[in-house]
Amino acid sequence: MKKYYGAIVAIVTPFIDGEVDEQGLVDLIEFQIAGGTHGIVPCGTTGESATLDFAEHKRVIELTVKTVAGRVPVIAGTGANNTREAIELTQSAKDSGADAVLSVTPYYNKPSQEGLYLHFKAIAEAVDIPMLLYNVPGRTAINMLPETVARLAGVKNIIGIKEACGSLQQISDVIRLCPADFIVLSGDDFTSMPTVFIGGKGVISVTSNVDPRGMADLMEASLAGDLQKAKEIHYRLFPLMNAMFCAPNPVPAKKGVELMGKIKDGLPRLPLSAIDNAALTTLTATMKAAGLLS
Repeated sequence: MKKYYGAIVAIVTPFIDGEVDEQGLVDLIEFQIAGGTHGIVPCGTTGESATLDFAEHKRVIELTVKTVAGRVPVIAGTGANNTREAIELTQSAKDSGADAVLSVTPYYNKPSQEGLYLHFKAIAEAVDIPMLLYNVPGRTAINMLPETVARLAGVKNIIGIKEACGSLQQISDVIRLCPADFIVLSGDDFTSMPTVFIGGKGVISVTSNVDPRGMADLMEASLAGDLQKAKEIHYRLFPLMNAMFCAPNPVPAKKGVELMGKIKDGLPRLPLSAIDNAALTTLTATMKAAGLLS
């Protein structure tokens, strides 16, 4: 498996009494590696990066790097809607020993395509570390177009993209326009298998939080070109993928790992709220059907 390929978990950040649960994070990382995950993203959207302060952000990345100890790549979430802040977070991740960083398109500001290009170019030029772009229009209110991604693919240190647009047409354009060695990862579990079969290299996954082995098997089969096996795993996991979004991400994923006994407390930080009863019923039933709960 090549570096930054396969099923890479967007790992949740566990809290106890509102503070980062360091032992819980260590336990989750060990669970992931034992389950065959191909990489770990701390401080992504699923890791509630938006509600971590700078010291917590740095500590989560440091602890992840220390715990992983080189066994799989660590791709640290360092995006921001302030270019200076994104540079600061990216430099901090490099100082902490992360293998690469994941940088989201600036949210709320709604920059132009030229603004997006200049933002990512500035980060890549300021900090010498491999960087994956992250396009997630549903959360940021801006869609980075394939032509902009192709321009950025020519910038030193920019090695790939997590594409969470949900459009195989757009993903195809990104793959078509970018160099052959540019790494395209699905940002949605639902599109991970087809993304690989049209030329992508894997997924940054929410579902991996509760089923790292299943997502790793899915990506390994897909990357090996075994369509029959990949389809079988995809449809087996599909209800679980849906259940991970029966409430706002990462609420179901955090509750899921709590139900599995992997962390003590699955509560998110405000403004996210605890999972409601209807979503909990859906999540529990789906995880039981998947063999993740007794």
